[in-house]
Amino acid sequence: MSARRRGLIGVAAAVAMTVTAGAFAAPALAGTPGGGGGHGDRHRATQKAMEAAVNENAPGVTVQAKDKHGVWNSAAGIGDLERQSPRGAHDHYRVGSITKTFVSTVVLQLVAEGELSLNDKVGRWLPGVVEGHGHDGDAITVRQILNHTSGVFDVTADPGFQDKVFSEKFLAHRYDTWTSEQQVAIAMRHEPDFAPGTDWNYSNTNYLLAGMIIEKVTGETYADEIRRRIIEPLGLSATSVPRTDPSMPKPSSRAYTKLSDAPDAKNHDVTEFNPSVGGAAGGMISDSADLNRFYTALLRGKLLPKKQLAQMKTTVAKGEDNPDERYGLGLESVKTSCDTVVWGHGGDIHGSSSMALATENGGHAIAANFNGPDGDRTAVANAEFCGK
Repeated sequence: MSARRRGLIGVAAAVAMTVTAGAFAAPALAGTPGGGGGHGDRHRATQKAMEAAVNENAPGVTVQAKDKHGVWNSAAGIGDLERQSPRGAHDHYRVGSITKTFVSTVVLQLVAEGELSLNDKVGRWLPGVVEGHGHDGDAITVRQILNHTSGVFDVTADPGFQDKVFSEKFLAHRYDTWTSEQQVAIAMRHEPDFAPGTDWNYSNTNYLLAGMIIEKVTGETYADEIRRRIIEPLGLSATSVPRTDPSMPKPSSRAYTKLSDAPDAKNHDVTEFNPSVGGAAGGMISDSADLNRFYTALLRGKLLPKKQLAQMKTTVAKGEDNPDERYGLGLESVKTSCDTVVWGHGGDIHGSSSMALATENGGHAIAANFNGPDGDRTAVANAEFCGK
């Protein structure tokens, strides 16, 4: 199982990858400035990176950038291979693991309200759930599931899950409903990756558990809490937690992915599927404008008190292989090629590869999505924040 396919639900944005230059036979859309004339000129490097990044396995890209000069929306490549129509600059898309920042924000709001503590043991809220093969929910804190130091096995690494979700068998199971409880139970069939607090490893199971804790604490679904606490107050009209609805709102492009590593593997249209497979770890839908509004509000303290925002931004190392990336509580810090530190998250789910990043004060932000797994988000981010 390739890392690309295994990580379709949870890949954080990294801004230090090798640039992938891919040409695709589609006319690029020009940038469309949202304010006064000339804004697009400042994003010329970003547009160039977008056009270079589209390729057979990521046919189109949509982007919004915001800074003190205004808003810039743009797109490049193809949105629908069958119709050969261009990618839309205002597309909705599946955001994958960007969902994790929303979930963590809700948990931290509950912490601020005194409803739970980051030091609470998972077993207190979910007794008997994290048990088996060495897992012990009474030894894992809420903080450790939010920053991926819990050691809990990642359900997406389970061979049976991979076979059903990341191979061509997915086409027969794309409308299946998955519950968090079901996925956590699959993870519990395996040993933990490490003892709690001794290492770091990205695990989607952690955020399935976080969603379950939200529901236990509030008596409401994590989806309803995200809507009530974040989507409605910020007016995120393009953002939703669809739970089991397989459809995509308009406007949106088609989403494509290969479900095999075979040399002759074909790109499948995977636009529609039941997003419960991502759940609280990666099931949300949004657009670039809403993501920029969300991360800007978050970093400017509009969603969390200072103490909880500081906790969210308290990071741990992601390992020796990622010296320029650190992970907080559902929020990642990344150093760009020009040493600017930006905050945000990446997200990958079938046929959709997204990123949302912003400077520390939220003054400069970018959100982007490729409608395939192999678009070079890194090059686009570096171009926007570094101008090259």
